[in-house]
Amino acid sequence: MRGSLIIVSFFVAGLFSALYGFSLIPLFKSDPSVYALYILMFLVGVGIGSDSHVWTVLKRINFEILLVPCCVIVGTFLGATFYWFLTKELLFADTLAIGSGFGYYSLSSIIISKIKNETLGTMALISNISREIFTLVATPMLVKFFGKLSPIASGGATSMDTTLPVIAKFSGKEYAVISVFSGVVLTVLVPFIITLIYRFISF
Repeated sequence: MRGSLIIVSFFVAGLFSALYGFSLIPLFKSDPSVYALYILMFLVGVGIGSDSHVWTVLKRINFEILLVPCCVIVGTFLGATFYWFLTKELLFADTLAIGSGFGYYSLSSIIISKIKNETLGTMALISNISREIFTLVATPMLVKFFGKLSPIASGGATSMDTTLPVIAKFSGKEYAVISVFSGVVLTVLVPFIITLIYRFISF
């Protein structure tokens, strides 16, 4: 949770800096968020590639473990669709894209800001940070009422890092492998899914 609050603090600091006249845009030939996206994608690749535990998990892959991230994706899409039918405040594509961050607020917010606008990027940031914080706080309750896989689904992409300790504590260490695998798959898929949503859905 502390990491999430630090991220939010930097976002708020940047917001107020821009409101009071400070901007990095004149220093770049294009939107600076593009450079941030490039750096972030590079660091994600380095993080995944250098984690030997991740590769150990991938070597143990079987059909059952593949179902976990697939079910997270389907469940997230169903939840986003239900929200869209209730509110109709956003385009269906925007609603799906925001949900498709799967908790990966830093990357999803930048991608959505670049493809659409900063307002939707901010919504993606807040929505996906909320998903991470909810998982950190509610994991004991989720395990008790919905089973040991439920916090992995709730954590989404964060189940490979920030929410992994609390998942391992309350679901059991044997679920840590599933948690890491699901988080890795979702993390890798985030930019592709968001891009595909905006390419093929226009309403």
